[in-house]
Amino acid sequence: MNPKLQALYGLKFHPFRPDVPVAALYTTPVVDAFLRRVELGIADGGFVMITGDPGTGKSVALRLLAERLRVLPDVLVGTLEHPQSRVSDFYRELGDLFAVPLFAHNRWAGFKALRARWTDHIASTLLRPVLIVDEAQETLGTVFGEIRVLASQHLDSRQLLCVVFAGDLRLPERFRTQDLLPLGSRIRRRLVLDYASRDELLVCLDHLLEAAGNTALMTPELKTTLVDHAAGNYRVLMNLADELLVAAVDRELPRLDEQLYLDTFAQPARTRGNGRKR
Repeated sequence: MNPKLQALYGLKFHPFRPDVPVAALYTTPVVDAFLRRVELGIADGGFVMITGDPGTGKSVALRLLAERLRVLPDVLVGTLEHPQSRVSDFYRELGDLFAVPLFAHNRWAGFKALRARWTDHIASTLLRPVLIVDEAQETLGTVFGEIRVLASQHLDSRQLLCVVFAGDLRLPERFRTQDLLPLGSRIRRRLVLDYASRDELLVCLDHLLEAAGNTALMTPELKTTLVDHAAGNYRVLMNLADELLVAAVDRELPRLDEQLYLDTFAQPARTRGNGRKR
């Protein structure tokens, strides 16, 4: 964090950046209920899906879920970093995630080795390993097919994995296509995120300021202005607040207020052809 932020405002971390500590993230009641359902079902495995428009909280929900699952005893959690991979690279990445040596020229051996690794883990812990696929709408159909077959055993009566898909609204559309319907029909738990209400944005903003250590950083009037201009989008809200905080640091202001908002975001007056302002 910029030392000037800490000196001016006593902040523990930058409250409006994507790298906010997981412990400080705001959890809505809907997201919290979903996380509990996934935790309770981790012993059964299966497929989970988080979807929503950009800025509605998918990344936050995914970070919260990953953290909750990682702190569970004996749960293996792997995150697929490159969803656009072809099948051969997909297997290589799985091998790295779950510590199984795989060879591109022998996919069948890799398939068996992964399933044996997961089966042994289940036998010793009774908990399914977890594979998280972010930006899953970018995943190739062939890779989706491999995930479906890899995750099931005994004629689809037993699940070896808990797979979490997260993506925008193109993802459920893809799962409704004929080729991917066999996978889409297996989604057990779904979280569909919508645009936040004005009150939800205010609660989120207050929560972050409290967690960062300065509840008086913004005036109440400025908070109201920000949520009114965020259009229900958490990301827009954070971007607006971030820009104001940077401007406040530059001016060494003691507090962020509406005047700073007007100074930062006011549209410059347009000029006529003769150079005079309208």
